Amino acid sequence: MADAGSQARPSAPEQAGAAAEPYAVLEVLATGPLALVEDCGRPGLAALGVGRSGAADRQAHALGARLLGQDPGQASIEVTLGGLAVRARGSDTAVLTGAPADAALDGTPVGHAAPFLLRDGQVLRLGRPRAGLRTYLSVRGGIAVPPVLGSRSTDVLSGIGPPPLAPGDLLPVGRPAGEPHVDVAPLPLLGAGPLVLRALAGPRADWIVSVEVLAVTRWTVSEHSDRVGLRLHGPALERHPSHGHEELPSEGVVRGAVQVPAGGRPVVFLSDHPVTGGYPVVAVVREADVDLAAQAVPGQELVFRLEG
Repeated sequence: MADAGSQARPSAPEQAGAAAEPYAVLEVLATGPLALVEDCGRPGLAALGVGRSGAADRQAHALGARLLGQDPGQASIEVTLGGLAVRARGSDTAVLTGAPADAALDGTPVGHAAPFLLRDGQVLRLGRPRAGLRTYLSVRGGIAVPPVLGSRSTDVLSGIGPPPLAPGDLLPVGRPAGEPHVDVAPLPLLGAGPLVLRALAGPRADWIVSVEVLAVTRWTVSEHSDRVGLRLHGPALERHPSHGHEELPSEGVVRGAVQVPAGGRPVVFLSDHPVTGGYPVVAVVREADVDLAAQAVPGQELVFRLEG
């Protein structure tokens, strides 16, 4: 997976003081390949050239908030391929959602999508997910690092927001509002087989010879995928002769857009996609299925099911 860009990192005292009188603090001991602070993002700023960003799997992030009885606008930690370890400074309630990973609290296993008490001094460690890519650690009160443009999300494409987490970081936790009222959320297991994404053809489907080729091909998720987009291996989609020597002006693109760059292999835009693009968008994945795409593991097969 591609690494996020770096930016200046505040010192530990500065981070601990990011929230006035934090309810608790999480000390980062290890991060695995990539761990980021994410919330619901920065909607409404595309006209200024700022993408929304936010949690790659929005449903998983929102479920964590629901299980803790709080607003989904509270920030969580998005963990890619496990490996996160944090120590609690102060007690709080936490929950894990998204890709199910083996998790242990001072060596004792904890469940998935079920709130648990994270006591002062205890260490939570996450293993590699059994299926899926991104696991979310949510705590009551949310991760209260300083917001940037109204959000605590890290945008790996623009570098806006807090830097990727690193060992030694101290993450303040805000004061909880409300009480958890759901004990557990039964969820279907993420499969390791071919991922099926529902999509609508267009708006530039006529720029390739046949959009049906997109649907009949079994694509493979590339190891170069990241939060910007899901890059796919497979046969190149052929440009239609009527557009063979044309270029598109930059135009707005959305999360879930399936863009076909010059090489012909499609890219499914995810949370940190650019605001505009100059290659044809031949289909758009349904919003609910973009969250599934965000859990696709490199090497996993993927098929599109065109609707409408």
